[in-house]
Amino acid sequence: MYRMNWRSISFQLFVLLLPIIHGLASVYAAVLSQEYNSDTMRLELIHRHSPQVMGRPKTQLQRLKELVHSDSVRQLMILHKLRGGQIPRRKAKEVLSSSSGRGSDDAIEVPMHPAADYGIGQYSVAFKVGTPSQKFMLVADTGSDLTWMSCKYHCRSRNCSNRKARRIRHKRVFHANLSSSFKTIPCLTDMCKIELMDLFSLTNCPTPLTPCGYDYRYSDGSTALGFFANETVTVELKEGRKMKLHNVLIGCSESFQGQSFQAADGVMGLGYSKYSFAIKAAEKFGGKFSYCLVDHLSHKNVSNYLTFGSSRSKEALLNNMTYTELVLGMVNSFYAVNMMGISIGGAMLKIPSEVWDVKGAGGTILDSGSSLTFLTEPAYQPVMAALRVSLLKFRKVEMDIGPLEYCFNSTGFEESLVPRLVFHFADGAEFEPPVKSYVISAADGVRCLGFVSVAWPGTSVVGNIMQQNHLWEFDLGLKKLGFAPSSCT
Repeated sequence: MYRMNWRSISFQLFVLLLPIIHGLASVYAAVLSQEYNSDTMRLELIHRHSPQVMGRPKTQLQRLKELVHSDSVRQLMILHKLRGGQIPRRKAKEVLSSSSGRGSDDAIEVPMHPAADYGIGQYSVAFKVGTPSQKFMLVADTGSDLTWMSCKYHCRSRNCSNRKARRIRHKRVFHANLSSSFKTIPCLTDMCKIELMDLFSLTNCPTPLTPCGYDYRYSDGSTALGFFANETVTVELKEGRKMKLHNVLIGCSESFQGQSFQAADGVMGLGYSKYSFAIKAAEKFGGKFSYCLVDHLSHKNVSNYLTFGSSRSKEALLNNMTYTELVLGMVNSFYAVNMMGISIGGAMLKIPSEVWDVKGAGGTILDSGSSLTFLTEPAYQPVMAALRVSLLKFRKVEMDIGPLEYCFNSTGFEESLVPRLVFHFADGAEFEPPVKSYVISAADGVRCLGFVSVAWPGTSVVGNIMQQNHLWEFDLGLKKLGFAPSSCT
């Protein structure tokens, strides 16, 4: 009797719990589909001054002058983008909501190479697009949303009869007609008229199926003209296996003018926006990406890598990782942080709190495309004053390096003489870069303080030299920024 009642109760409980069990099973299956795949996507990051790009090495002074010039143009781009306002967009977090918190081991790693451009970034990556795939070198830019490359397309439809062919001067051109997976975005769709407005989509639409065009403009006057399409991107996983990412939004640029991208085939958009490649790849690999940058003066044969998913470097540094809030969607598509202040030699500097207010007129972003670190005037002056005190014994040297204000004869200089600089975050996290990241080598026997002043109100920028010799992990799903000292090997 007891056994019959128990079975009856068990059956009733099973019926009541069936919807819950089914839901959990669906979620668990989705998680397992990620967890059982432990692949890594890794792209090599090549710096613009790598011998692979520049050939014969330049002097350190020549390199620094080029970086400073590039930074000056890039700051105009950042300022232009921030002041230009933000058209309401569907948040990238909607795309990532399904991938956050999965703890997936999936990852892809991409080598980053030096980009010989002017103002759009310092690293480039190899990018394979189309079916069969065609390979290009794109500038990896955390400040850009659109991934595009030099492109040639002969539309066979009468809907494209009004499109004019443009001359392509680059050696590497994406021949869209040779790709079976190339699909244009019609101009009459809501995607073109509304969702792609952030990416400078054009309103002219001669026929319903005419490709959705764009006129992508940069602060130095450079322009990229073309149209949007969905394509298949091929990425390499560890052990040499390949994976295809389908329906990746790309720009087919039929022409571009200006100084930017003279030596690049296009741009890989890594900004925080729904259609950037960073969001598309992170969605597939646990909602996160990371990179580790070696010393820009290093002559070692060591590669930088852009990793989507769980990084092998992170696993080794797990106990040393520090986490802070990653502020997304507040400062356009840039990756912002809640900075609280800067200390030098253990003493907090007197910097107005408004300087760090990301919701107000200030704020701080991390930018892989800027080399130096830019501080708004109320932060710049106290930092420079505190660091100069420790350098008074060294003779000041006048160098023609643009906005770098303080350089000195470094004969007899030792890094131990400089008080440690620490960036303090609002949640208590601290980032302590090595001295060589802010007292930088400019030439033989000459060093400079690697900070540049920007007007207030404005946004401060932590550049890639300050980020060197650290692993940086951007967890877009959980809105966390992780970092730890690393040799990046």
